[in-house]
Amino acid sequence: MKSQTSVLLVDDDLEIAQAVVNYLPADRYRVEVVGDGAVVLDTLRRFKPDIVLLDVHLPGASGLDLLREIKNETPGTPVVIVSGYISTGNAIEAMKDGAYEYLTKPFHFDQLEKTIARAIGAPIQQTVTADNDVPLTDDQIIGKSPEIVQVAKIIGQVSGTDAPVLMMGETGTGKELVARLIHRNSGRRNRPFVTVNCAATDETLLEADLFGHERGSNPSQPRKTGRFEHADGGTVFLDEVADLPLGTQSKLLRLLQHQTFERLNGDDTVSVDVRMIAATNRSLVDLMKEGRFRVDLFYRLKVVSLFLPPLRERKSDILLLGNFFIKKYARISRRLPKPLSVAAQNCLLRHLWPGNVRELENAIHTAVVLSKEAELLPEDFPMITDARQAMPLDFDQIRGDYLDLFQRIIEPVFDRIAATSEGHIHSELTDALEQTLVETALKATGNNQVRAAQLLGISRNTLRDRVRRFELANPVAAPQS
Repeated sequence: MKSQTSVLLVDDDLEIAQAVVNYLPADRYRVEVVGDGAVVLDTLRRFKPDIVLLDVHLPGASGLDLLREIKNETPGTPVVIVSGYISTGNAIEAMKDGAYEYLTKPFHFDQLEKTIARAIGAPIQQTVTADNDVPLTDDQIIGKSPEIVQVAKIIGQVSGTDAPVLMMGETGTGKELVARLIHRNSGRRNRPFVTVNCAATDETLLEADLFGHERGSNPSQPRKTGRFEHADGGTVFLDEVADLPLGTQSKLLRLLQHQTFERLNGDDTVSVDVRMIAATNRSLVDLMKEGRFRVDLFYRLKVVSLFLPPLRERKSDILLLGNFFIKKYARISRRLPKPLSVAAQNCLLRHLWPGNVRELENAIHTAVVLSKEAELLPEDFPMITDARQAMPLDFDQIRGDYLDLFQRIIEPVFDRIAATSEGHIHSELTDALEQTLVETALKATGNNQVRAAQLLGISRNTLRDRVRRFELANPVAAPQS
């Protein structure tokens, strides 16, 4: 066994490169640093590293182009992409083209060393590189949160295979978009992508739609080709797969196992070559326990499983998505895009988004159409403000009994909070309450911090600390008295 692991570090940021060299123990790692993409391949041939750490942005070269060249030169050498610019598109491309991992700066050095150890000890599979001349579409995943970058990495990993994928996530999280991205980054991208809403119709009509039917006794009923035949060579996306009737589940299982089926009223066996991607916003495990979903079908669909996080769990993406949708609908509406006001930003960040990205997109569309000012204001988002005002509260009945007030607010939604914040409920709710009190007091006092601190019964230093901690917007302060 080699006493040292040889690492080729390709990064033009000498400060970061030196930090990596200093961190990796010299008795176990031999690191060579290259800052110019033009000499990477020559260094690769001379140095013969066990692993390559490769930055995406290099002077005179693209890290993603170099990744493909490295994998062509030495297919068995693991390459870890390290990027200071978070891009879901780059993550998809990197994983599709054979990167072992995609790390974003700043990273923890122990995380880097663990990644290196896994890469050296793991069997490296060669990846078939897709034709990069195919034009990209406008569909893309917007976000920089760790959760959504992880989704992008999985898209890149699975797109080069034909493995069935089962996606789980709430309504509006973008499951169909992810299915389309998997298809468009796969070798099937020039073949059909067919979407089926499994909850849209009854069992007989659904089976005829999926598998087609032979000519009936009525001459006016000709033979019909089903969606699986239309999708031959391509991808079928089964949306709301939890709603499939049990009888249809049996036929789908056979199709997954053998890629064959019979049309309704027919005896001839039809062979197809389709990749299956399924999605659900319900628990298939619960449905299996109830006998409403086949266990064998579940495991056939769940070769690769992918969870799409709700928008409330990726708050760092809300404003990114909001600005993306502003530009989109401003262009569609032939208007100049308007910025979100600070108050509107806070409004979007506080909202829980039960409808997820779809709800945000609709809200932005409404705001772009309704806005009459130079920037988007909270009143341009009536659906959100109406939702915040939907709970009637009679302060005369509360009479200082805040325990009753909080119980009335929290108890109806506690199960949903527990499902998404288990282990962190106390800190998250208390922080949210404190942030709300500070924001409201500052607003009520015209951003006069002395008066706001007095109103809250805290010191001005404590107030300043909370403003910094919660990263609250700080408009020009009123004169302090």
